[in-house]
Amino acid sequence: MGLIEEHRMTRTVYLNGEYFLENEAKISIFDRGFLMADAVYEVTSVLDGKLIDFKGHADRLNRSLDELDMKNPIPYEELLTVHRELVRLNDIDEGLVYLQISRGAPSDRDFVYPNPDETDPTVVLFTQNKPGLANSPSAKKGLKIISIDDERWGRRDIKTVQLLYPSMGKMMAKKVGADDAWMVQDGYVTEGTSNNAYIIKNNKIVTRGLSNDILHGITRAAVLRFAKEAQMQVEERNFTLDEAYEADEAFITSASTFVMPVVEIDGNKIGHGLPGSNSSRLREIYLEESKKLAI
Repeated sequence: MGLIEEHRMTRTVYLNGEYFLENEAKISIFDRGFLMADAVYEVTSVLDGKLIDFKGHADRLNRSLDELDMKNPIPYEELLTVHRELVRLNDIDEGLVYLQISRGAPSDRDFVYPNPDETDPTVVLFTQNKPGLANSPSAKKGLKIISIDDERWGRRDIKTVQLLYPSMGKMMAKKVGADDAWMVQDGYVTEGTSNNAYIIKNNKIVTRGLSNDILHGITRAAVLRFAKEAQMQVEERNFTLDEAYEADEAFITSASTFVMPVVEIDGNKIGHGLPGSNSSRLREIYLEESKKLAI
């Protein structure tokens, strides 16, 4: 057995109230997360063995569940305990905790929701070890982005596991040697495949306002709060690709990338084609402040 396989088999995961070695955890083939993408998820970063923005992720999880008329089977304190226990069991210093809740596994496949009194939700958590997460080389060189049409469903504010089109978008970028893609709807940038999108012009941060069109990013909220505290101007409005091409700086935010500079969009260099001072500073502020508040 190779070292990779041995490591994978020793990872501990959580499933419906119990801890298992990952190769021992089993889910029904009738689970609606598998059959219908009828599930929501959250990803919480771990830095120095502590959870970043945990309460924000827990609150958004509740909102996603409410929007899908799904009950939350795990209270906040218990959820926090499970996250911490998985971090401990898997010895995660820098990495991620993935959480997914599906509507559960009824006795057969059906488009109609199962009776929640008869079918319990399925709760899954696992960790991903990511050494060097905070010191990613990408933050020093910046990302190259392409634009693609936004062809997702209309409720992107709900963090569901319907991730096929974002996966396709990342593959479109990879095929042309880019790092990621920004999606465009009616001429305006919505967001990245797994992140929120921003431009900076004349020291003003511009990002799309909250609506059903984009995910209400937890990192987004924290970064905008820190930016305002640092006396940076923030304008929440739609912006076009042409505005992005002419921006002084651009960047993305997400739970796993924090603040990541963008240096090229559709072959157009942004600013000098290097990570800008504002986005780099925002990354520093976010990491510094988030580590202080980590639990």
